[in-house]
Amino acid sequence: MGRVLALDVGTVRIGVAVSDSLGITAQPHSSLDADSPDLMADIAQLIESLEVDRVVVGLPLSLDGTEGTSARLAREFAERIGEATGVEVSLIDERFSTVTAERVMIEAGARRSERRAARDRVAAAIFLQTYLDGLR
Repeated sequence: MGRVLALDVGTVRIGVAVSDSLGITAQPHSSLDADSPDLMADIAQLIESLEVDRVVVGLPLSLDGTEGTSARLAREFAERIGEATGVEVSLIDERFSTVTAERVMIEAGARRSERRAARDRVAAAIFLQTYLDGLR
């Protein structure tokens, strides 16, 4: 298995995380502008430059596990990525990933402005690590 790219899709930003080449650990990578007209091209460029074999998109389920509007939009986004890049795209439950990311950064002593800037990519790394752990 090669690298896996994770995307935490939001209305303003998309958090990006990537696995190591062995698919064992996840690291926060960057953030993308969700309104960028070149978003699919930007994602395709990341996939190519990082030599990604698979993409994981966070699926924002409600607390009871049902899907709402955000989950439907995430599914549509995942489908667009697959069509645009030809790479396998999976969805993973992202419940609590943002809350966990916030807690981890607070414990690490990150300032509020640092947390705001990194929250989405750290959340993506958290659910990517869950995905990677589930593969083993």
